[in-house]
Amino acid sequence: MNDRVMQLEPGLGWRQARLALLAYAHIVVCAVSLYCITITNSFPGVIGFDKSHLAAAILNVVAFSPVVILFAFGRFSLGYLVGFYFYVMVLGYLWLIEFSVLDYDHRLALASIVLSALAFLAPALFITGPVRQAVVMPARAFYMMPSVILVGAAVIIGIGSLYNLKLVNLSEMYKYRAEVALPGLLQYAIWIVSNALLPLAFACFVTSKRNWQAGIALLLMLLFYPIMLTKMALFAPVWLLFLALVCRLVVEARVATILSFFLPVLIGVILFVLVKAELFPLTPGLVYFGTVNTRMVAIPSLALEIYNNYFSAHPLTHFCQINVLKLVIPCAYSEPIWAVMARSYDLGSFNASLFATEGIASVGLVLAPLSALGCGLIIALGNRLSAGLPSQFVLLSAGLLPQVLLNVPLSTALLTNGAGLLFLLWYITPRSAFDQAPKAAVSESPQATSTG
Repeated sequence: MNDRVMQLEPGLGWRQARLALLAYAHIVVCAVSLYCITITNSFPGVIGFDKSHLAAAILNVVAFSPVVILFAFGRFSLGYLVGFYFYVMVLGYLWLIEFSVLDYDHRLALASIVLSALAFLAPALFITGPVRQAVVMPARAFYMMPSVILVGAAVIIGIGSLYNLKLVNLSEMYKYRAEVALPGLLQYAIWIVSNALLPLAFACFVTSKRNWQAGIALLLMLLFYPIMLTKMALFAPVWLLFLALVCRLVVEARVATILSFFLPVLIGVILFVLVKAELFPLTPGLVYFGTVNTRMVAIPSLALEIYNNYFSAHPLTHFCQINVLKLVIPCAYSEPIWAVMARSYDLGSFNASLFATEGIASVGLVLAPLSALGCGLIIALGNRLSAGLPSQFVLLSAGLLPQVLLNVPLSTALLTNGAGLLFLLWYITPRSAFDQAPKAAVSESPQATSTG
């Protein structure tokens, strides 16, 4: 592979047309899902359905939809995976903004988020050239690494269970989670292991066809739920298993990326319609719709609405949500921003993506696109550090990062949730370890030369 930075598929062939059609189908399904959420008045005091604004919401979605063509041309990478989820988040905000009942400059916010999305996607999608490996992990050490991660995860689970161990259902999760008190270092270890290292181990086992060990990795991820009592801990193993099944059925990682979002949302829309038609039980149907469609599509978009409103009338953070910076710069907030949002809007703890935290909250709407560009360059670094690895391996090992990045700042994802460590491990992973991998696992590698 040459050292060029920009990597485009050279023509709008069948693969590109297929990707564009699939992406557009996902846009339609997401719009229907957002319509279902809006008409149910799920967020009173923030979003209010007004039929007269429906045409404007549809027009916003249609106007922004051509941006999805970028995903038909870009090669698969970490930026492709994360960028597609962020694209849908922005699309959701462009829908919800037309039903906003909050007071802020909606036109400026609309222009800012569109420019921010483009500024982020440009480097995240198209800066993928590899960097020279100055340090390479020995192949034997790489083969042993996932087993070491399993042992380390089991030890951390054992220690964590000494502090908290409650098996409760979802309806009681928030009640008992407020009582969870773990030492700081243990919390960091749990977040890094569960969000970065165990998915990496799972990817290693899947690509080397060590299925039993892959199952153990998923089981260990599930065992973090009674300790942390978070939805991420409960659903993460299900999500990674789903991604692995999609990867097995679909060779091309770009198609797998889009299907990973499209299929769950489509099922939710179908269940919503069936529940309304009284053809499916109410509780399981709405629980699925609320967990998948509302949580994956609407909540990250709604966070942009909340942050726009709050920081239009309050001081900016100037990145002081990064704890280290509080030591050297003055900060208008003595508590975490998610706690400020929870107190101000009575919608629960509202962590949000880099577009809301590093963008809206830190620098304001005018400078938010520059912040998004910087964040896109950081994701592009992840692209470059993982270049040459099989795309299935990158997709599975980064499988939880889109969910993390939709809900926490990029700085938090890099440090607290282990994304930075994952980047480092990608960089030192020996590319030769995948020489004997199945052809399907490497056919969409960033180094692949076929164009379709």
